[in-house]
Amino acid sequence: MAEINALTAASAEEVEQIRIKYLSKKGAIPAMMNDFRSVPAEQKREVGQKLNELKTLANERLAALRDTLASQAEAAQADIDLTRTATPLPLGTRHPLSLVKNEIFRIFGSMGFTIAEGPEIEDDWHVFSSLNFPPDHPARDMQDTFFISRSPQDILLRTHTSSVQTRTMETQKPPIRIICPGRVYRNEAISARAHCFFHQVEGLYIDRNVSFADLKQCLLYFAREMFGPDTRIRLRPSYFPFTEPSAEMDISCHICGGKGCPFCKGTGWVEILGCGMVDPNVLEACGIDSKEYTGYAFGMGIERITNLKYRVKDLRMFSENDVRFLHQFDAAH
Repeated sequence: MAEINALTAASAEEVEQIRIKYLSKKGAIPAMMNDFRSVPAEQKREVGQKLNELKTLANERLAALRDTLASQAEAAQADIDLTRTATPLPLGTRHPLSLVKNEIFRIFGSMGFTIAEGPEIEDDWHVFSSLNFPPDHPARDMQDTFFISRSPQDILLRTHTSSVQTRTMETQKPPIRIICPGRVYRNEAISARAHCFFHQVEGLYIDRNVSFADLKQCLLYFAREMFGPDTRIRLRPSYFPFTEPSAEMDISCHICGGKGCPFCKGTGWVEILGCGMVDPNVLEACGIDSKEYTGYAFGMGIERITNLKYRVKDLRMFSENDVRFLHQFDAAH
């Protein structure tokens, strides 16, 4: 009996092995009962009583072992987080466009710019007319713009996020200091260098006594934060309907340091954005007194900045979601 009381088991399989050893048809206790017939008559009562006690003790010990294992299983189950997935999932990575966009947000946010957003499906007024586009401007042509309907008014997919600027100027009084990120659409053939949709970040600052020098200093700070403290910029005269004067901004090539290489086509400079002083006609169209307020605006393609930062040669890779491409940026940030 002492041997039965000392029995232990760490699993259901071990409990079963104990049952087979002691209580199965060929087990130790049934074997003793089979030998009971050879016990002398005067000892049968005592021996029979002992055998029944031994069998009862063995059954009770097996039941106790089963109860102990069940309690341990319940305790282990209580520690399991049932909200977790059955199979561990590999961690993803942030998209390179998201990495660059968030860095742009950080830089301009440090200068007091806030984020403004607007609809991707727009009307002609907010995309073109309010921004001083003449009725016959080429950008209105079907070759450049995805029109949804032409009657009673032109409804289209926005071709730039400048429409967010006009919506903000219509509803908010100066001072205004915003950046407008978002997806835009152009009716272009998809290739390694162009796509029918891409992402922009445009900026707008309107207040009293805003000058072109303010614009230049803002963009110089951005370029050095994004591409390194030794980055130089240059502004070349250009034309946009909504700014006057207008300029294209180049940065010194961060690959060759401005000495000239295939990436910058030997010039030492790489174009990254357009900018200029907000045209007075745009201010007036949005209900802002152009005699009291001035402002500057700028716009850049996020894909363009990402190409410069990570040297991605094919624009199509940004929208194909190939995990092999995306995992290259695991260690980028």
